[in-house]
Amino acid sequence: MLQQVDRLEGLQRVNEFVVKFANVNGSGSASANALFCKAVLRMGVVATPRNIFPSNIQGLPTWYEVRISQEGHLAARGGGPDLMVAMNPQTWDKDVKSIEPNGYLFYDNTKPIPVERMRPDIHVIGVPLTAITNAAYQDARQRQLFKNIVGLGALSMLLDMDPAVIEQLLAEQFKGRDKLIQANVAALNMGRSWVKENLPYPIGLRLRKADTIGDRIFIEGNAAAGLGAVYGGATVCAWYPITPSTSLAEAFTRYCSRLRVDKETGKNNFAIVQAEDELASIGMVIGAAWNGARAFTATSGPGISLMQEFVGLAYFAEIPAVIFDVQRAGPSTGMPTRTQQTDILICAYASHGDTKHVLLLPEDPYECFEFGALAFDLADRLQTPIFVLLDLEIGMNERLCRPFQWDDSRVLDRGKVMTAEELEAGKVFGRYLDVDGDGIPYRTLPGTHPSKGSFFTRGTSKDRMARYSEEGVDYQENMERLLKKHRTAATLVPKAIERPSEKPTRYGAIYYGSTSPAINEADTMLAEDGIDLDLLRLRGFPFGDEVAAFIDAHDVVFVVEQNRDGQMRSLLINELEINPKKLVKIVHYDGTPISARFIAGAIAAQLEKVAA
Repeated sequence: MLQQVDRLEGLQRVNEFVVKFANVNGSGSASANALFCKAVLRMGVVATPRNIFPSNIQGLPTWYEVRISQEGHLAARGGGPDLMVAMNPQTWDKDVKSIEPNGYLFYDNTKPIPVERMRPDIHVIGVPLTAITNAAYQDARQRQLFKNIVGLGALSMLLDMDPAVIEQLLAEQFKGRDKLIQANVAALNMGRSWVKENLPYPIGLRLRKADTIGDRIFIEGNAAAGLGAVYGGATVCAWYPITPSTSLAEAFTRYCSRLRVDKETGKNNFAIVQAEDELASIGMVIGAAWNGARAFTATSGPGISLMQEFVGLAYFAEIPAVIFDVQRAGPSTGMPTRTQQTDILICAYASHGDTKHVLLLPEDPYECFEFGALAFDLADRLQTPIFVLLDLEIGMNERLCRPFQWDDSRVLDRGKVMTAEELEAGKVFGRYLDVDGDGIPYRTLPGTHPSKGSFFTRGTSKDRMARYSEEGVDYQENMERLLKKHRTAATLVPKAIERPSEKPTRYGAIYYGSTSPAINEADTMLAEDGIDLDLLRLRGFPFGDEVAAFIDAHDVVFVVEQNRDGQMRSLLINELEINPKKLVKIVHYDGTPISARFIAGAIAAQLEKVAA
């Protein structure tokens, strides 16, 4: 058996390191891992967790990575962990290999591990977790579950964590079940006591109480988007389960059960339907929206592929709809549990023929909430499908963000809906008649007036009054009006946000969505190396004038995104008629979150080419 080495000579860091847990799915590790992350947050230190799991998860390896950052960085750091908690024999070699040089390996040494399966440049910490729990518990399930808490206790001692914080979290988790609280605290202390009696502690990685959290909240993007849909007035959700969007519909269901139940009658003021497939779900959404409800679906790339025909109908018949697309790696089934930004083009131009759709691009849970509500206003105002593009990194991982805000005086924008009074007064109604010059016609809702304002909704060509027509002039006029409406949308979607460099520079970078934390950190790294960038974060499509102006103001603009082909770059070139040579793609697409290290290295390498 390998002798344990001096851990006091390993990496020396306070509140700035990465811990990665290697576990077997179904072992009960998820709860203990999350408890560790929340305890770090309760100590006032920024922590960003990531679940890493295969699509076929039963009994297979899973990982949980926590980046701890005194500096407040929320992006994946890139590289390996500083401390690996290796609890899965299947992935042992891979996990040990990934540890940063001079880092730490924590493992259950109840059974010996051959020396040749270790590394000489890391510091090994063995704690006999199985032996400890086997001696304390007789029930097999208890042994497995409490082993995780014993391990957490040992880890907390080694990292010099405040045990009172973890005990408080356990009290909150098992509130009202005193026996469970006591049992978990006892298991926690078993681990702490064993380390105290048998090992030198703490190690070089330590946690100290700080005040870097502020008033931020900790929530996953899917839950935030689901709550945003409630505040945005959604009453209908039709969806089909697909990773990584399922938890968005589930969150909407939970929030509706609390916020959308009539207090007097107990009746639900919402309808949630799990459809037989994605095509059926978007069909239900369009039907509900045509009748005046605010409706949405939640899906991912394969679902978008299946929805194409109905999305085209909604675009051409001009029916509001909201589609939350939580992107994952494609094509086809791809990597269902890995993150990418792969649906930019398929959503922007969804369906056959000449179509252009509105995209919203949230960067964090706060904007998932904000844009989740805004999407319904835009759908009604523009009478068209609105895509809210999250991805797995935002959707399924919890992240710190500023508290949600809502103006209770805010009135839902239903757009141009002609009333019975207006029809009775003789106001001219043509379903596809542009009376204001913005490309947006008036609509009526079913049952508005007993004899006026009716029209036939069709997916075929029509004239201004919604009458069937295959006359070229009618078709072309309608298509031009839809394009004018798209230009109006550019004035309504959230504008891109520019962050200029402290020094004048000829170089810029454009980014969007979950790439945001990584590029913010990379910008600091580049500045330290004398590379200055102006930054522009896209928040919506169609692009506003500020996007073209930003590109025009720079010699070279890097477009940073998480897909192979640089889809956002292609969209910028196509829509703004930009010289392709001016936009340099920085792409990352292995399914892991893009890191600051990657961005900084890739941009520096490209600038060397430019200089040469």
